[in-house]
Amino acid sequence: MVALAQRVLALACWCYLVWILLTWTRTAEQLLFGAGISLLVAIALAPLGRVAGPWRLLVPRNAVAALKLLVTALVKIPVANVRLAVRIWRPSRPLRSGMVVVPTRERSDLGLTTVGLVTSLIVDNQIVDLDRRRHLLQYHAVDVPDGGPEQKRAAINEPVERCLEGLRTDEP
Repeated sequence: MVALAQRVLALACWCYLVWILLTWTRTAEQLLFGAGISLLVAIALAPLGRVAGPWRLLVPRNAVAALKLLVTALVKIPVANVRLAVRIWRPSRPLRSGMVVVPTRERSDLGLTTVGLVTSLIVDNQIVDLDRRRHLLQYHAVDVPDGGPEQKRAAINEPVERCLEGLRTDEP
C-alpha cells in the first residue's frame, strides 16, 4: 500500500509539473484545477508500475546527468532543425533517408525511454522500434549516417547515452 501511495505522489508531482509547463498560468483556479487533474491521472496510472519521483533529481549525480542531458538536447535540437531547414530550402542536397538499426548500451527502462524520447526530439531521427533482447534501436533517419553500426550509434544515440552514465536507475 505504501508503494502505491509513493507512485501516486510521484506521478502527481510529474503531472503537475507538466501541467504548469503547458498552461504557464498562475491563477489560483488554474493551479487548483491542475492539482486535481494531476491527482486523478496519478491514481489512474499508479497501478501500472514503478515511478521515479522528481525528488530523485536532488541526488547530485542524477542532477548532473539531467543537466548534461538538457544541455545536449538544447544544442542538438536547434542544430538538427537548422540542418533540416537548409535541406528543405536547398532541395538539390542529396537525400539519404531510410531506416537504420543501431546498438545501444542502455539496459534500464529509464535509460531506454530517455534515449528513445530525446533522440526522437532531434528531428534527424525518429525512433521506430526497440529490440531489448539484442540491444538494438531502429530509427527512421532523415539522413542516414555513414559507417557501420558503431559509427551510426556514435552519430545518433551515443551523445544521449553518455549523459546518462552514472545515473542511478536501480530504485524508483
